[in-house]
Amino acid sequence: MYAVIGAGPMGLATARNLKKYDIPFIGFEIHSDVGGLWDINSPTSTMYDSAHLISSKKMTEFSEFPMAEDVAIYPHHRQMAEYFRDYARQFDLYRDYEFSTEVISVQPQEGRWSVTTSCDGQQTTRLFDGVLIANGTLHEPNRITLPGNFAGELMHASSYKHADIFRDKRVLIIGCGNSGADIAVDAVHQARSVDMSVRRGYYFLPKFLLGKPVDTLGGKIKLPRPLKQRVDAWLIRAVMGKPSDYGLPDPDYRMYESHPVINSLVLHHLGHGDIKPRPDISAVSGNTVTFADGSQADYDLILTATGYKLHYPFIDRRHLNWQHGDAPALYLNAFHPDYDNLFVMGMVEATGLGWEGRNEQAEMVALYIHQLLAGKASASKIRKLKKQQAERRMDGGYHYLQLERMAYYVSKHEYRGAVLENIRLLKSDLDRRAHTQATVS
Repeated sequence: MYAVIGAGPMGLATARNLKKYDIPFIGFEIHSDVGGLWDINSPTSTMYDSAHLISSKKMTEFSEFPMAEDVAIYPHHRQMAEYFRDYARQFDLYRDYEFSTEVISVQPQEGRWSVTTSCDGQQTTRLFDGVLIANGTLHEPNRITLPGNFAGELMHASSYKHADIFRDKRVLIIGCGNSGADIAVDAVHQARSVDMSVRRGYYFLPKFLLGKPVDTLGGKIKLPRPLKQRVDAWLIRAVMGKPSDYGLPDPDYRMYESHPVINSLVLHHLGHGDIKPRPDISAVSGNTVTFADGSQADYDLILTATGYKLHYPFIDRRHLNWQHGDAPALYLNAFHPDYDNLFVMGMVEATGLGWEGRNEQAEMVALYIHQLLAGKASASKIRKLKKQQAERRMDGGYHYLQLERMAYYVSKHEYRGAVLENIRLLKSDLDRRAHTQATVS
């Protein structure tokens, strides 16, 4: 029996694939329902009321479970939550989970894993043959320390839910990633004033280009990576202009070497003076903030949109091969080099990967478990690979920024290529009956 931690999208994909290959498991979910991040009512959700998917539905959905035609191209988070509930019902996953159950501890015990959970104040400890960790990557806020003491309200974007908190306030937003840009646009309609402190340049992409979702354009002609970076950057600049045209710093790195901001409305409001760009903060005293250029302004509320950190509080870092850096060193971001029964699911980010790319990761891991238990040669080959290549990063030649949020970023094409190659290898000696069952299901 295996344990799956989490019933968000990655946990559900993991459960689906374990079931597909007849691997018994129990799932644990801290919330009372599936959906993870996308269920705004979950205690670990960092969703906010206005949030929509930043990639289009066709580039994000599971291939075996497409979103309904009446779902918006960029669905609202409530549509996404319902999509994952439908997915769980479609593949009969609800009965495999223990809900309102928090995982407290995961510890190795004589080749197996001791898992302690808490439900309604009662703790239970059970032994499992293996553990698949799928509790998500976007729920532990990366909180920064301000250079001084702020007398007003200070909050992280993870606590933000509704724009009414900004009503009639002087607001400073620190950071301009996708959440920061969304929240700044929300604040414009409620706040007395909105400023945005940005110290690093970003590439801004519109959600639609030529009437199509921007992530569906291109790809038919495969360009060499350096040429693609130049061509795409030129196209976006021709359409959107430079960030410096709006008072923001220009990127000092190439396209795709950090996650782009899929939001043109923030530029619209910057261009109309609804949002005032500010440089990095140098000092804070009372309600007054001093910026790196010497300018000052007073604020009632500071919201830090400074991202999230990987967070696996129930297991010691050393068991995740997390010896240095900002992320565990795992083969294909999932396989531990030494443990054959511990996996981190969904600790992967890439432009355009979508949920199908993560589903492929889940199938690869489920197949590995199946073939390892069956004593197949293909599993032995993967076992050697994960020992040899745990430190290898599938970056496709991109020079990703050395930031914590980019520590588990990969090149979609290189990563998917390696995952699909492993799936083919693992299926090469799959029993005919099991292969037929998996195909039918």
